[in-house]
Amino acid sequence: MSFFKRIKAVYWINNLLNSKKLDCNEDVYKKYGLTKSTKDLISSKDLNHAKDIDTPWLDKSDASEQLAAALPNTNFSEDIKNKIKTFAQDGYAILEKAYTENEVDTILSEIERLKEAGKAKHRDDERIIFAIHNSDEIYKLATKPHITSLLDFLLGKKVKLFQSLNFEHGSAQRAHSDTIHMTTYPLGYLVAVWVALEDIHPDSGPLFYYPGSQKLPYVLNDDYQHGGNYFMLGKNAYQQYEDAIQQVIENNKLKKEIFCPKKGDAFIWHANILHGGSPINNPDLTRKSMVLHFYAEDVICYHEITQRPAIFNGAEAHCPS
Repeated sequence: MSFFKRIKAVYWINNLLNSKKLDCNEDVYKKYGLTKSTKDLISSKDLNHAKDIDTPWLDKSDASEQLAAALPNTNFSEDIKNKIKTFAQDGYAILEKAYTENEVDTILSEIERLKEAGKAKHRDDERIIFAIHNSDEIYKLATKPHITSLLDFLLGKKVKLFQSLNFEHGSAQRAHSDTIHMTTYPLGYLVAVWVALEDIHPDSGPLFYYPGSQKLPYVLNDDYQHGGNYFMLGKNAYQQYEDAIQQVIENNKLKKEIFCPKKGDAFIWHANILHGGSPINNPDLTRKSMVLHFYAEDVICYHEITQRPAIFNGAEAHCPS
């Protein structure tokens, strides 16, 4: 992380510039007993004494029993019911052909259009972030009822799309939990959808994950040596976090699984499941994919490492009436 990006005051100034959007958080801060300004930085340390009255239903001790009892009363197809019946136990669900061939081709063509128009916002020169803000077609496909109704059910709350990431190649990212980047209070109110935009080859750096790892304690800022202080973020905070997660994997003897789906297949995962990108054995291979991150409504949303409150743009940016 560069020196400039480590200065906490930079994020505080950005919060002031987005004050109208952050004003939406006032009611939810009050709901959970948080007395900070919505423009201040926020971390799990601020929420240790907040009122945790809203644990996700699939994170409770009897989650598997509750899920088994709830599924017969849903309108989901039998195929979908079978695919999500172990979500509470495993922390993920795989949906074959969640997106049709035409839908995937639309996403791919829209990404190319954004690139040609200079509207593709890149991060790390590889992934395209927030394409949903510049493409109505991608936003509509990302939030189609076939997907969002299932996510609403899994979280027990209505979901709202926060972020999209589009990849051309594998990320080769070390194991992590999305909660360190997109944190909620109460914990667990985030869900992700990973969509294969082509058939994924084992040598292209496919997604890997650790089934059941979502049941382990969340690793947050106070759980590893992040090196930060009141004024600055730690220079190697994220690397230190990844090292801590690797230790969790080794201590718990977690078993890694590899996901090599077909075009249009989707992988839905819990906020705390550990996952990452496998090494790219053949750099000539692409791994075209799209990741969507959804927050639940009416919870506190922020970024644990940089302590920034989440700022919504696009269709989700307005304050609820």
